[in-house]
Amino acid sequence: MKKPSFLERLTGANPEEDYDRILDQSHRFGDDQPEGDDTEAEDEHWEAEAGGGRAPQEGELPVDMYQTSDAIVIRALVAGVAPTDLDIAITRDMVTIRGVREEFQETHDDNYHNRELFWGSFSRSILLPEEIVIDEAEAQEKHGLLEIRLPKLDKQRSTQLRVKTNVVAK
Repeated sequence: MKKPSFLERLTGANPEEDYDRILDQSHRFGDDQPEGDDTEAEDEHWEAEAGGGRAPQEGELPVDMYQTSDAIVIRALVAGVAPTDLDIAITRDMVTIRGVREEFQETHDDNYHNRELFWGSFSRSILLPEEIVIDEAEAQEKHGLLEIRLPKLDKQRSTQLRVKTNVVAK
């Protein structure tokens, strides 16, 4: 008997029993399903899990991110979204951008030739390469381009601290 491969041990598959039987010429697809097998219900479950039309999916916002000597800059196309409808949450090492692009539909679905634009809610969480100063972060939108400028935390910066005393001079 041949030693099972790592994948076979991991998945528990036994290729000598399963694959030979399935690939046998006398075997027909569906013959190995037991009576009363509810594959349609299982398919519906997987379709619902994948967002198959039942629950709206959240899109992932594509971004560009680069850094300069003093800041990290994130850019994203948010055309069709009002700046007030954008939610930008910032921590020292992560930025999350959320929003909703509402669909303006002028015609019925049957009249469309192409439907490639994304409509609905979207979000994106970005792990930053360096810590930033949250209070100095800025975001602006111009012609559908969102730009977030995040000043880097200056780890080399230092200051002299004066020690206070409670002793009263006479």
